[in-house]
Amino acid sequence: MTPPNDEWLKAQVDSQEYASKSEVVNDLIRKAREIEAIRSRLIAAEQSGYSDRTPQEIRAETRSRLKRGA
Repeated sequence: MTPPNDEWLKAQVDSQEYASKSEVVNDLIRKAREIEAIRSRLIAAEQSGYSDRTPQEIRAETRSRLKRGA
């Protein structure tokens, strides 16, 4: 680990936001994975093309999915 990165990790622990350096790293990895998943879904949505459904139809489908827990 480079000295600047190590210092940054130490600062995060010293701020008492995290209990250890490994906790900081795990949190960063979790956030990176969330960003990766969002980016993947956005790319898939962009590649799927335009929808011919109305906004009302989209809302109704979304509400139905939420009620089903999907």
